Amino acid sequence: MSHLPRYNIHESYRWNYEHAPEPVEVDVPSISGEWFYCGLPIASPLGVPAGPLLNGQWVRYYASLGFDVLTYKTVRSQSRECYPLPNLQPVACDQLTGTEQEVATTNEMLGSWAVSFGMPSADPEFWRQDIEETRSQLSPEKVLSVSVVGTEQSGGTLDDLADDYALCAKWAVESGADAIETNFSCPNVCTSDGQLYQSAHEAAVVAERVRDAIGEEIPYVVKIGHVSEEIPAAFLLEALSPYISGIAMTNSVAATVKQDDRVLFDGQARGICGDATRTASIQQTELFSRLIAHRGLTIAIVGVGGVSQTAHVHDYLKAGADHVQIASAAMVDPEVAIKIRQSWNDRSI
Repeated sequence: MSHLPRYNIHESYRWNYEHAPEPVEVDVPSISGEWFYCGLPIASPLGVPAGPLLNGQWVRYYASLGFDVLTYKTVRSQSRECYPLPNLQPVACDQLTGTEQEVATTNEMLGSWAVSFGMPSADPEFWRQDIEETRSQLSPEKVLSVSVVGTEQSGGTLDDLADDYALCAKWAVESGADAIETNFSCPNVCTSDGQLYQSAHEAAVVAERVRDAIGEEIPYVVKIGHVSEEIPAAFLLEALSPYISGIAMTNSVAATVKQDDRVLFDGQARGICGDATRTASIQQTELFSRLIAHRGLTIAIVGVGGVSQTAHVHDYLKAGADHVQIASAAMVDPEVAIKIRQSWNDRSI
């Protein structure tokens, strides 16, 4: 177990937000090869998705630990509080396929957990300044991506939601973001802002609006949920392809969570993240890689889900990923990127 500070799953989101560790000075081994994130040169294929990077100080902490693409946690055009505890509930389950109805809790982290944050956000006045300061303090070779989401309003239309996504993306770019990621998938909210990936048409409306807002030069990635069937995957890809630089998968596999005889979270499904999602996400990476190649598209794939060792990174790269991001394992062991780097040249892709 790492001796470095890590996210405290027993404390609230706000507590962790306010107790971000300072960057550390450690030896970070290099990784051979040429690597890119949607065309931007990077030193390794390793990154952190939006989940653990609650603010700029968390970004700088993980940047110091060997991660080269840092995704600032999802922000909104208005502040929103986090769901109450538990936000991270360890679960015991095998590799998930998406057909599971429920998973059981466990008292210790065995590699997977149910995630229940609800896409909270600081006030835009704060996060815009924080992103600007963060970019100015990161080394030039690091990529700062910012995850954004639109906020659905009562009586609002798809156009309203698209405009809100675009506004957040524009603000993030103005604040210094090197890349934008729009979150089109969150199993923990029932509003359309968390389900866009399930509607190719609606996803395309939002993606086009975001691309218009940020211009053609900024790399733009869409984060999607679990898609296992070829036809909906093809529809989604074709709808998004005119507007995006990359597509990130997989934002968890949803299931209800049972503790003894009691169902948690008021019986609502929660996203299961960590080790149990690796097989499903690698299969999804293979599916989208094949569809992209067949259509001759230049869309990068960001592999996310269940990565905790060098072999897992290689598995994603073999499946067609251009870049691999680590969340759960990095939260449990902040040194995971350093360990992957140390063992990298012991095997070949």
